[in-house]
Amino acid sequence: MACYVKIAFTIFLSLNLKTFIQGAPQIPCFFIFGDSLLDNGNNNDLHTKAKANYAPYGIDFPNDPTGRFTNGRNMEDFLAELLDFDHYIPPFASAQDSEILEGVNYASGSAGIRNDSGSHLDIPGDRIHLDRQLKNHKVTISRLANLLGNITSAKNHLNKCLFIVGIGSNDYINNYLIPEIYPSSHLYTPSEY
Repeated sequence: MACYVKIAFTIFLSLNLKTFIQGAPQIPCFFIFGDSLLDNGNNNDLHTKAKANYAPYGIDFPNDPTGRFTNGRNMEDFLAELLDFDHYIPPFASAQDSEILEGVNYASGSAGIRNDSGSHLDIPGDRIHLDRQLKNHKVTISRLANLLGNITSAKNHLNKCLFIVGIGSNDYINNYLIPEIYPSSHLYTPSEY
């Protein structure tokens, strides 16, 4: 019986240890590029049908709907937790000053690698495709250079960061597979595309 109590206590302690330990994240910063699977609010103020800042989205998230295309946390939130960040990475649309030192989320629902993917969901064409996400990252680099004193310091900081990219499914779902709107399926075979 004592053995089972010891095992149960060990399991409880290992599962709840993060609650008792305050430590630095495993990496200094985390940058996210992607589509709706990673979007955490960048589409909230865009003129688009691809939004998730209303119920039932976010019903399991601590602060209700946030713009995540889930009922709670998304994959990048889980990664931030596993990397020991004490908060979620902010969306580019609302990231403030020193927050960007720990990273920014550029992901956008309906985004694609191709600039035109998902454009049929937009009124009048507002979405953050990969090219725009990369331009937003250039803005962040400039802001980091201002915060850290120069571009060399910003580049040294960025060299220590984790970058993830989760994008491309909309190039099929919201482009290639809609031949009545997009010409891509008429121009490329599936393997070429």
